[in-house]
Amino acid sequence: MPAAPVSSRLPVFPWDKLAPYKSTAAAHPDGVVDLSVGTPVDPVPGLIQQALVSAADSPGYPTVWGTEALRDALTGWAGRRLGATGLTHQNVLPVVGSKELVAWLPTQLGLGPGDKVAYPRLAYPTYEVGARLCGAEPVVYDDPTELDPAGLRLLWLNSPSNPTGRVLSQEELTRTVAWAREHGVPVFSDECYLELGWEAEPVSVLHPEVCGGTYEGLVAVHSLSKRSNLAGYRAAFVVGDAAVLGELLQIRKHGGMMIPAPVQAATVAALGDDTHVAEQRARYARRRSVLRAALEGHGFRIEHSEASLYLWATRDEPCWETVAHLAELGILVAPGDFYGPAGDRFVRVALTATDERVDAAVKRLHG
Repeated sequence: MPAAPVSSRLPVFPWDKLAPYKSTAAAHPDGVVDLSVGTPVDPVPGLIQQALVSAADSPGYPTVWGTEALRDALTGWAGRRLGATGLTHQNVLPVVGSKELVAWLPTQLGLGPGDKVAYPRLAYPTYEVGARLCGAEPVVYDDPTELDPAGLRLLWLNSPSNPTGRVLSQEELTRTVAWAREHGVPVFSDECYLELGWEAEPVSVLHPEVCGGTYEGLVAVHSLSKRSNLAGYRAAFVVGDAAVLGELLQIRKHGGMMIPAPVQAATVAALGDDTHVAEQRARYARRRSVLRAALEGHGFRIEHSEASLYLWATRDEPCWETVAHLAELGILVAPGDFYGPAGDRFVRVALTATDERVDAAVKRLHG
């Protein structure tokens, strides 16, 4: 018999389930307000566009490890923003967007049947996909230190969380790192929303007070998609344990997983400028404020949401009923069960719509 297709290991692509609700929302006389996927809508900052254009004449192959200027930018930013100390080029590796990294990491680490990949009970679906692609067993947790470490080959942390916006405290991170090291479990910490703390200040797993000044067994994952509106560029990177990243570099060289040279140049520009990050934060802060007030006025309760680009909201009813209710108002949101069964009475409301569309949603919610 022929082998089953790899796709048979995977869940149904969740966003396909939203299509009928999107049609309902799109029929609203004033048009849809799409607060579902969380894709950036604001312009790419001019200095980043300029860097991309200036590097457009790039006829040769880029390298997987990136240019020296890119590696300097990655180590410099991680030292400045994460508080990471003593970084060298061996501690950084650019990747082709963070989703690619998450989906293929277990395979690149050599995991397979009999191995376990753990991630939060409410989580970005691609952690599970990565485990299933290589035949490993996906395992969810509430507290990672309560996991059975036997066979656990990869532990995902996610702070700030997608979808809930929850931030892990420095104490929680420190305790988890100590536990993982004690049991020889590699930790990958997805910190893609670290620049977007609102009611809490997110801390990196690479902060000296968390990791003790050594990156052994630790890798932090970062992205420019949200902080710099570069989702269309596929610009992300990992920072941490040189031995782990060195192995990934060798594999990714063979696999041709390289960021285009113009995007590398754009990344250097993006990481060297904090002004555009502050400006984008201010846009999201305003949208968050008015959407939160409107949702609460409409009978929603907001939980966590102290960071990231989302409001984790509930009307204490099944999530698809909430999705349907909002679709009738022309507002599209993500059902909480996309992120695990524990989210089945919540919806995730993204802040990624223009000011005009957010204001339209606010008006409808106040209706």
